[in-house]
Amino acid sequence: MSLIDLLTGNTSNQVAEQAENKFGISRNQIIALLAVAAPLVISYLRNKSQDANEAEALNNALDKDHDGSILDDASQAEARQAEGGSILDHVFGGQKSTVENQLSQNTGISIDKIGPILAMLAPVIMGYIGKEKQQNNVGAGGLGDLLGGILGNASNQAQTQQSNPLNDILGSVLGNGQSQAGGNPLNDILGSVLGGGGQQQQGGGLGSILGNILGGK
Repeated sequence: MSLIDLLTGNTSNQVAEQAENKFGISRNQIIALLAVAAPLVISYLRNKSQDANEAEALNNALDKDHDGSILDDASQAEARQAEGGSILDHVFGGQKSTVENQLSQNTGISIDKIGPILAMLAPVIMGYIGKEKQQNNVGAGGLGDLLGGILGNASNQAQTQQSNPLNDILGSVLGNGQSQAGGNPLNDILGSVLGGGGQQQQGGGLGSILGNILGGK
């Protein structure tokens, strides 16, 4: 399953519905948040996995806690929210507040809700990585390549599927309610992640959300 399949599939919709009911945030805002947060988390983990100790710790965490079962049982997302907060603390470290502020500004989700919603989404993202790790029979030494491959494949898919309905959601939410017809915001997001924040998009919104975050790593 590709990253875009995750973002547009049943699991994402079910988790978004849970968060919508719990926090009173529109489902489209939550899906847009996941579409930005998932590549960000994967990018941060890819960089961390270049360190052998970090790679081993990530490998152990995936084997122990993230077998992908959450993808078939989305109700785990709310139940594992506290765990998700710990995941985000480790992934983003001292940049967590910066990440949350940027995501809040660009998605319109208030700062008091962005952290708890991200904490619901984090176990889903980790479950996806864990399932991909199992299916590809990857150990600690191969995690960097696996994570880079996930992002690269998603970028290729985004470039060839400009009409993906996720682009309409992203264009509306990240464009401050103004749907950006003809754009490919999902491709912009993935391009920024793969480019380490150096790729700036027209319109400012997507460029700032990832350029500012990734540029400070």
